[in-house]
Amino acid sequence: MTYSTDPNDYQRVPVKVAAMAKDFPPGHVVGEHVHERAQLVYAVSGVMRVTTRDGTWVVPTHRAVWVPPGEPHQIRMSGAVAMRTLYIAKDATASLPSRCGVIEVGPLLRELILAATDHPPDQPDPTGRMALIGALVLVELRSVPVMPLHAPLPRDPRLVAVCRALIDDPARPEGLEAWADRVGASARTLARLFRAETGMSFAAWRQQTRLIEALARLAEGQSVSLVARDLGYDSASAFTAMFRRTLGSTPSRYFERLE
Repeated sequence: MTYSTDPNDYQRVPVKVAAMAKDFPPGHVVGEHVHERAQLVYAVSGVMRVTTRDGTWVVPTHRAVWVPPGEPHQIRMSGAVAMRTLYIAKDATASLPSRCGVIEVGPLLRELILAATDHPPDQPDPTGRMALIGALVLVELRSVPVMPLHAPLPRDPRLVAVCRALIDDPARPEGLEAWADRVGASARTLARLFRAETGMSFAAWRQQTRLIEALARLAEGQSVSLVARDLGYDSASAFTAMFRRTLGSTPSRYFERLE
């Protein structure tokens, strides 16, 4: 049976947790939009980048991003993406995060998501199976770990100029002194603002931005050496060392584990 792939059809259904399955071609962009319900965006395969006004989250295979109700966001696909989305009623999100975040999808939550997509949310549930699945999904979401796959965006216009330039070209090597001259602030001021508005140092923020871009490119099949070079690393080994420190394994093992 073919079910709707229009998100609007899942916003006012009679169940707390509704699920939609939809596949996207490489490079597809879902422009900025907003949902009445909260959204758990899960990648069965492929990598997505979800961007809000507060930053960008990268969503590799077997990860998901949590988007609170009413949060404007954009989704960009890296490679072909099999997306499975849960739409969760606003009145069921009181104990769930109020801000976006990437979460680990373990075996149980994964199977619950896939099971939920097998039943159209506007159809009767005489056995109560879907209600139980939805209730267990909510229990799981309260305890899943948050992953370090986020690059927050600041508000200060001087920092925004720096961050936008690095998002467009993560390999740029300039330090804070060079950026300070360009945006009309001292390096000390920029360093203080980075900590205050992103919770990270400038160097940590730039590394996180490079990691997000690297995950998207690796998911598209680019080689580690090409990604390392394009993102400004002196060697593939230097890039691999950063990757291992942040995510706990080499790029090849990371994607093998996801698969």
